[in-house]
Amino acid sequence: MSRTFLGMPATAPRGVGHLRGDEPFPAAARRALADAQLRRNLGHATTTIRAKSGAAIGELPDWEQLRAAGSAIKADVLARLPELLEQLEAAVTAAGGTVHWAADAVEANRIVTDLVAATGSDRIIKVKSMATQEIGLNEALAAAGITAVETDLAELIVQLGEDRPSHILVPAIHRNRAEIREIFLRAMPGVDPALTDEPAALAAAARRYLRQTFLTTPVAVSGANFAVAETGTLAVVESEGNGRMCLTLPETLITVMGIEKVVPTWRDLEVFLQLLPRASTGERMNPYTSMWTGITPGDGPRAFHLVLLDNGRSAVLADEVGRQALHCIRCSACLNVCPVYQRTGGHAYGSVYPGPIGAVLSPQLTGVEDNASLPYASSLCGACYDACPVKINIPELLVHLRAEHVAAQRRPTAESVAMAAAAYAMDHPALYAAAQRAARLTRLAGRRGRGLPPPLSGWTIGRDLPEPPARSFRDWWARR
Repeated sequence: MSRTFLGMPATAPRGVGHLRGDEPFPAAARRALADAQLRRNLGHATTTIRAKSGAAIGELPDWEQLRAAGSAIKADVLARLPELLEQLEAAVTAAGGTVHWAADAVEANRIVTDLVAATGSDRIIKVKSMATQEIGLNEALAAAGITAVETDLAELIVQLGEDRPSHILVPAIHRNRAEIREIFLRAMPGVDPALTDEPAALAAAARRYLRQTFLTTPVAVSGANFAVAETGTLAVVESEGNGRMCLTLPETLITVMGIEKVVPTWRDLEVFLQLLPRASTGERMNPYTSMWTGITPGDGPRAFHLVLLDNGRSAVLADEVGRQALHCIRCSACLNVCPVYQRTGGHAYGSVYPGPIGAVLSPQLTGVEDNASLPYASSLCGACYDACPVKINIPELLVHLRAEHVAAQRRPTAESVAMAAAAYAMDHPALYAAAQRAARLTRLAGRRGRGLPPPLSGWTIGRDLPEPPARSFRDWWARR
């Protein structure tokens, strides 16, 4: 495997973008758990998506072989990432596009802002993009006097509601249709006051609002699901068609893409176009799969810019265990099966990447200490690993990052002291037998250990204390 990394393995800078929360996960999760409506919305949505996805996956007899192929392609990409990115740059340039390299969010925001300003436009339209959410592009554009209009329906709901995305695939999954109606009535210009909460009526209202914006905005910003190194082709998959409008109507198209999204060949792309729709939306193929290669005179945008974003990805690549997180194709399958995400929602994670993949990717992009609570936001049940279409071993990564966090602590923690004491007791039989007898006293702590005093009560806030047996194995054996 290549030891050549793209750049210095620096983490994503602080103070820009949406990779760090204002509070640790446990505090945010407690507040989310108290919101009964949120839990109902999440439960209904994730159950529906999970059932649809399971049915679509069940149609394929070679699903496991596809998963293995996707994982192998991604491992190959990371092993020779610099080479493939240089190949991509050459192909995009030969096709009439311009490639920009952004070391971090600050640089990416500056590049995009300067490109938009150079067109003279004070407004852009956007395709749904996790990368631009990650770097806080909308805020950077607003600071420069440029308005960004989200065209994906769910992203539009989040934007009009002055909210934050809570799901990789369905950013407004935490909202029900009655709440969406109220947002549209409050914040959407020109909306019919008699608007109902029927899905068709809500979609029609959004379509009317966006139609004129599509036709009058000369600049669009997108992300990319994949980029083919051999031809310089970019691909965006979606379900609504708004993305295709953004990719074809404007005069200037700017794409911000994480460096890990490159694939070597068209044949490799074929694998992911089978994996992604089934794992994400439960469809056999995405309703809209848009691909473009540079610029074509008389067809589509007249100028195309590709911004290749690092923003901590080289740091992830430098970790031989953690780099598998870069296999992620942003399908959100792990969120839909995660018992933790289903109860807390995405906002509790504090990052634009929530759920199991966010619990491993965000700490790696920022440095573990900036997101130290996220690797613990899991029961380690393994459902995410089973669901992942590219076989990312998320439980392994969670344990790996927990170990990194513990190793970074310069002073002993209560947990490390307790573990050291347990190890010492288990190494001394007489002491271990005495500890077993003493364990019976925990019955005094009440049901599930809720009566333990601090700091022991911190353990039982999120865990049930096993009830010790009335007689230990040692006692039973001695009496026999």
